[in-house]
Amino acid sequence: MDINLTITLNEKLYLRNPEESELGKRILEHSIILIERIGFEAFTFKKLAFEINTTEAGIYRYFENKQRLLLYLVDWYWSWQEYRLMQETRNVEQPKTKIMTAIRLLATRVEDDISTGHINEKLLHDIVMSEGAKSWLTKHVEADNKDKLFQPFKDLCALIAEFITAYNPRYAYPFSLSSTLIEMAHSQYYYMQHLPSLTDFGHHKDEDEIIRFLEQLVFGALDSQAKEK
Repeated sequence: MDINLTITLNEKLYLRNPEESELGKRILEHSIILIERIGFEAFTFKKLAFEINTTEAGIYRYFENKQRLLLYLVDWYWSWQEYRLMQETRNVEQPKTKIMTAIRLLATRVEDDISTGHINEKLLHDIVMSEGAKSWLTKHVEADNKDKLFQPFKDLCALIAEFITAYNPRYAYPFSLSSTLIEMAHSQYYYMQHLPSLTDFGHHKDEDEIIRFLEQLVFGALDSQAKEK
């Protein structure tokens, strides 16, 4: 990846762009660390302010509330994942290989990306798995959607749906399969770590098995419909 990768997000997510100041970057860096450590429910701006030796008022200059901050972090993660997928499939011609690449990126553990010094993607991955749904399971989801605050997730879904359609142009549900694949990759990984009785994958070494499971589901659906047609 390029050094000093910068991801630009919807301006409606924040009051002041956190990427444009050292304090803003520290807010992002330490909010990830703190949310991963104590959970989103226990996370407050007061606790974050203590961690980075600033004031609550200083944090509120960047984000309206902690839910907006969570949505910012989740959007950042999906934009980063889309960037990774585009980079890894840039010179790939076979749609099947592109889909398999997407499955691998989604289903395996994430390592910290050194090109984004203030963002720990490994911790952020854990947050998206365990807390990400809280960014859109709200009473104002329609208004947020109208403001295009979920666009990074939609863009990633659209990219994978494009691969799916290229593999089987007659498949009727490319976006449904794409979003299901993303959600299932995260849920199976989460179950493997925390609720193993809900999955057949009980250890980190089973990541390859999760990939094979997802490949069977995706290509089983795509190939079976091709035969039906």
